[in-house]
Amino acid sequence: MILTIDIGTTNCKAALFDEKGKMNHYDVIALDSQYYLQDGSLINPIAFSIALHSLITRLPEKESIEAVIVTGSGPSLIPVSSPVMVKDGLLTAKAFTARLYLDRRAVRESSEVSNVWNSFIDASFFLPKALYVAHHEKEVYEKTTTFLSSYDYINYLFTGEKVAIMHAPDAIKWYYNDEALDALHLDKEKFAPLILPGTIIGTISSIASRTFNLPKDIKVIAGGPDFLISILGSAAVFPGMVCDRSGTSEGINICSTVNVDDNRLMSYLHPIAPYYNISGIISTSGKAISWAKELVGVESTSYEEVYHHVDMIAPGSENLVFLPYLMGERAPIWDPLAKGVFSGLSLSTSKWHLMRSVIEGVTFALRDVIETIEDIGQEVTTLRSIGGGVHVDTLQQIKANITQKEVAVPYQKESEMVGAMALAMHSLGHYTSLQEACTSLISFSKVYYPDVSLASLYDDLFGHYRHLYASLKGSWA
Repeated sequence: MILTIDIGTTNCKAALFDEKGKMNHYDVIALDSQYYLQDGSLINPIAFSIALHSLITRLPEKESIEAVIVTGSGPSLIPVSSPVMVKDGLLTAKAFTARLYLDRRAVRESSEVSNVWNSFIDASFFLPKALYVAHHEKEVYEKTTTFLSSYDYINYLFTGEKVAIMHAPDAIKWYYNDEALDALHLDKEKFAPLILPGTIIGTISSIASRTFNLPKDIKVIAGGPDFLISILGSAAVFPGMVCDRSGTSEGINICSTVNVDDNRLMSYLHPIAPYYNISGIISTSGKAISWAKELVGVESTSYEEVYHHVDMIAPGSENLVFLPYLMGERAPIWDPLAKGVFSGLSLSTSKWHLMRSVIEGVTFALRDVIETIEDIGQEVTTLRSIGGGVHVDTLQQIKANITQKEVAVPYQKESEMVGAMALAMHSLGHYTSLQEACTSLISFSKVYYPDVSLASLYDDLFGHYRHLYASLKGSWA
């Protein structure tokens, strides 16, 4: 059995898969809200230990587990200051506040890091976060022994080994090397050795085995950032296929035959050789939709009912356009100061117009990334939609209509778990190639086709969406 664990921004999940890829167990735990700080962009790492303890305690068939693999949201940074220990029954380590991907305070540090790499590195990434700690939290910096991401931290709890997973061999600029650390006057000893996804880190430690009542010979395999694992879980492993992963944020990744050099997008080696992965990230997609539910007073209404009402509103929301930049934006504009905007409000605007406008606005952000990819000559053939809302017909049809692309939905909705399982299966030798593992283990349940009669309407509204940001850019403080 393969145990997969996903460390998210609001939930942590665990699943067990047999050797044929069948999910035999699934569990999810919400991170305790009392541990969040600063609008949810920071969290006390003890929340991860609490969630991990609950997930492992409730596992069946522990004696059958062959390996564990951990994925998680990011970029994140946890300043760790002690060895692994057990405290109040929890497997943990002394660590300072974890900075989640929504923490984008390191704007000045982003500029410094970008200058070192001669390439733009956003404030949300690992090295700007670490540099921010060095500049503004000197006591934390001095007491930190190692900076780790959330999933690296969980691997540390399991094994006692401090390693950091780099998502691709050519992705060093989003992480660190000795030259960059020297240039930024950061202590190299505080940064763990970099390894690649699929690496077998080791076996679980004695302290982890005792605490969780797990066999001592369980292998711990490097997973990595959820966006990368999602690519595998969507089986977007051939050129032209896009993995569109929706959650609190949204990651758009296309499998490409060529590399690109464009600061609006990120490009690096795809997990399937010899291809490249070209990606863009939207900061607040699912977060914008949940925010809108609260805004219009339907936070207690089920998403099923919300989408039913949204479906009753005509496409285009009566020309109401929403910019979903609620915590700045990443791709393709990379503007940490950008703000959310409703444009086109009138006395006839209802709460359901607002809801549909937000959903369409988030999808315009998706189209913005897709068109940027196409602008640089990369063909987009189909979207593989995974993550939040994946089985909501209204949402997936809106995606197909606004992008004018086919949208395919996997049969198994927990694509991060499936992708992690496929990576682990390949690492353990169950498949000869990672591409074979993905195509063998992943199937699709439904395809949404674009309504071509809506192409002109959404072309016009998308033009207004882009013009609106261009007009307001620079006016936010």
